[in-house]
Amino acid sequence: MVFSSHIFLFYFLALALAGYYLAPASWRHLVLTLFSYLFYAWWNPWFVFLMLGSTWIDFQCGKVVGAAPEGTKRRKAALLTSVSVNLGVLAFFKYAGFFAANASQLGELLGLGRVEMPAYFYSIILPVGISFYTFQSMSYTIDIYRGHARPAPDFLSFACYVSMFPQLVAGPIVRYGSVAEQIRHRPHTAAGFAYGLTRFNFGFAKKILLANPCGEIADLCFGAGAGSLSTPAAWLGVCAYAFQIYFDFSAYSDMAIGLGRMFGFRFPENFESPYQSKSITEFWRRWHISLSSFLRDYLYIPLGGNRGGPRRTYVNLMLVMLIGGLWHGAQWTFVAWGAIHGGMLAFERFFGGSDRYASVPAPVKVAVTFVVVLVAWVFFRAENFEVAARYLAAMFGLGDPAPTAGVVWAQAARPAALFWFALAALAAFALPNTQAILRRFTLPKALAGLALLVAATAAMFSQGFNPFLYFQF
Repeated sequence: MVFSSHIFLFYFLALALAGYYLAPASWRHLVLTLFSYLFYAWWNPWFVFLMLGSTWIDFQCGKVVGAAPEGTKRRKAALLTSVSVNLGVLAFFKYAGFFAANASQLGELLGLGRVEMPAYFYSIILPVGISFYTFQSMSYTIDIYRGHARPAPDFLSFACYVSMFPQLVAGPIVRYGSVAEQIRHRPHTAAGFAYGLTRFNFGFAKKILLANPCGEIADLCFGAGAGSLSTPAAWLGVCAYAFQIYFDFSAYSDMAIGLGRMFGFRFPENFESPYQSKSITEFWRRWHISLSSFLRDYLYIPLGGNRGGPRRTYVNLMLVMLIGGLWHGAQWTFVAWGAIHGGMLAFERFFGGSDRYASVPAPVKVAVTFVVVLVAWVFFRAENFEVAARYLAAMFGLGDPAPTAGVVWAQAARPAALFWFALAALAAFALPNTQAILRRFTLPKALAGLALLVAATAAMFSQGFNPFLYFQF
């Protein structure tokens, strides 16, 4: 079940809100948790038991960490158990096949023969949203250990936090400490509900009216065979993919934040017009903010951050981005994507003290940053390095397009497609983001949100293309 579906809009959400607000206040956590587990079970009911099991283990570990004196082996063992279970579950379901395939190839490369791995390693089904809820659940125990949060008062409260359907499968990554007080008590107001509904409507419209049309262009261009892509089509396709993934993911975050407000929760913001960044460093302050801050606090700083001198800082930046790339998917192209961003972060930090670029106009900096991001997106989107190399060759005029390459351009550059593409570009580079638009919430903005909902709903029923990209991560 996805947010941009009639089943969610007209049935699930309506029933969840009705059940939540009609229930006595003391039952609301139970109602929200049950609906959240139903939401998750929609894909595969068996994975509910996986999430429930890991939730129970982290809850018990959190109790031990919170109760045991500092420095005791029992406290450290509970923390290690929580981290090991979460990373173990993530490694098995997401990376078992990847490591099995690479172990086999490494064995052949070293002359040891083909390493045969169990067949089931290659057919493991990836639970939806596992990368998000394992990070959230693991951060709970770590924050208690660090003294940044107190243990949840009861298992139901913690289960509600882990399974909360608005942000369960694609974030934003919500740390327990940021919502602990809201879980204990939160106000429910008409103004908050209206804001949440409007925020959801804006996100829904971004997904249907901007992300989906751009996604069709991107799929057409990236799916073109060898020699079937001209340079203009290649640039159009990668730009369309950049807009698709941004509006797809930021739309989900808008809808998640809006749904959270409808249930009384305030989730952290996740995007802040990232394509308006003037450097890759700034880009990562604006893109997937909850993930970048998670990697900073739980990986970069524990590795030493920038405390070990410049060289160690560059190594830490590269390691964090390589792991961040691998977090997105069990594929070497994701690692390459992380390496590009890690290398650029290190490069910018190296020249951070120089003022030689201070006089460069801001639009030029934005354009250069966007081109770097586009090159990295090619690896993120391509199925393998062969496809990525072929696509980059087409982008920079190094390929040999066939006479039929004009067919792909004609299909991708249809007037209707270019209209939505231009609107997406305008929104990405010139317009404020959703939270800025709604910062001063007014009745006209609420009415505009309802109008967008009606338009997007009508468009939804006419579209056959409606994926959510980050569900696969």
